[in-house]
Amino acid sequence: MRVLLVEDDVRLADALVNALRGHGYEVAHVTTGAAALEAARVDLVLLDLGLPDHDGVELCRTLRERDDVALIAVTARGAERDRVHGLRAGADDYVVKPFSFAELAARMEAVLRRARAGRSRPVRIGPLHLDLDAHQVTRDGVPIPLTRKEFGLLAALAREPGSVVPKQRLLLEVWNTDWRGTHRTLEVHIGTLRAKLGEPGLVQTVRGVGYRLAAPAGEPAEPRSEAGSPPRRPTGD
Repeated sequence: MRVLLVEDDVRLADALVNALRGHGYEVAHVTTGAAALEAARVDLVLLDLGLPDHDGVELCRTLRERDDVALIAVTARGAERDRVHGLRAGADDYVVKPFSFAELAARMEAVLRRARAGRSRPVRIGPLHLDLDAHQVTRDGVPIPLTRKEFGLLAALAREPGSVVPKQRLLLEVWNTDWRGTHRTLEVHIGTLRAKLGEPGLVQTVRGVGYRLAAPAGEPAEPRSEAGSPPRRPTGD
């Protein structure tokens, strides 16, 4: 998942970049509006509205009109009028400094979930067919009963077939927690998911990092989609 951070406070930006990369995001950082307009397309923009070279609200509007990208305003402007202007300019959410990373991460996941829901399409991987909107998986036309969290894990992996999705990001997306303890709950759910899918090697472990969804040999994955409180211990369904 690609994130563009537009922030001229270098110290804050360095901390955010490190935290986001630690959660498996690909992050590009720029300090000006001009650089933001020249940056490669991403999945989500974190935009400081107080940039030195551009009016942040106008830049927000331009970015949304150009790419229809998910966007969160990250700013010191906390007045109601500023929030209203930012949201009307196209921001999907608005975070006021200072903030915790846990809050920002939760808001990012919520914004990305809404964006995915608006443009999700079926995904076919070998004999499996995933309908992300209907929360249904079939194998050769036969439904596979999955729990909510099992489907959440499969959907998270299916959105980036062939790419490694870090364990920490799966915990954040599926369990909505930044839990830093044992990953045993995640590992158990992955094991159950593998057994239900009945396709050896489909969900691959990348030791020390996370998991990857790989199609059976000779059958490429075909994605049909475009692309703070304290941590809670993840639990089962």
